[in-house]
Amino acid sequence: MTTIEANGVTLGIEHFGDPDAPLILCAGGTTMLSWPDTLCEALARGGRHVVRYDLRDSGTSSTVDPENPSYTLRDLAADAAALARELDDRPVHLAGIGVGGMVTQVAALEHPQAFSALTLVGTRSVAPGPVDDDLPDHDESTMNQLFSLSPPDWADREAVADYATRSAEILGDDPAAARVAAQRIQSRIPGAAPAVHEANQQGTVFAGLDCSPRWREQLADLALPALVIHGRRDPFFPVGNGEALAREIPGARLLVLEHAATAIPETAASEVAAAMLDL
Repeated sequence: MTTIEANGVTLGIEHFGDPDAPLILCAGGTTMLSWPDTLCEALARGGRHVVRYDLRDSGTSSTVDPENPSYTLRDLAADAAALARELDDRPVHLAGIGVGGMVTQVAALEHPQAFSALTLVGTRSVAPGPVDDDLPDHDESTMNQLFSLSPPDWADREAVADYATRSAEILGDDPAAARVAAQRIQSRIPGAAPAVHEANQQGTVFAGLDCSPRWREQLADLALPALVIHGRRDPFFPVGNGEALAREIPGARLLVLEHAATAIPETAASEVAAAMLDL
């Protein structure tokens, strides 16, 4: 892991594979650890240079005030384009998961010359907040269970790991994997303020981010090969959101992971890698 300057900010990155190979740039959702090691390694074995990175206010990227971000979704999209240019002089395959998938969509629309292909995982075509009438919103029962959990002391490693484990059980993700990921996230920012730890674990910075204007209506203008991946059991962004994305992006392929929820399971890494390498 290292950092790189792009678009006037510091971005935490990690490399896999041959740096001269075609690049797949993976935007975190919000930290780079949203992209499993096994998937990154499989893509690298498939002949790709893989770089996963932390969005602003997460991991080892620039952190200022995650409770009151002064940048916008467009700035995060510009970060992706600038990082792609810093890493490779060719258009790159951009992949985004969760909120990173929103960054990826806007980046492709606003900086099309920087990218050669798109992968969108567990995301939707509208910003956080009220959803369009034709798209499924968060599952109400699941959200009620999540919000009923008492927040941990965000500076307490074990309390955060316990919270992540319980959250994963509610969401339908692998609790053991979620626990390990939470501990790894915590270890990457030791001594940070509780609000910073919360932002890293929960992606709360997006609650205060300016995501206007809308971009869903522009998706039909995309002229890049696109892959949409979604968990059949995702209660946070239900699978109808991925189905809509695949319909609205011309020529997009949809891969539904039948046994997945919000995260990419280790058991699906080979299938996901094969689909991404096929773009």
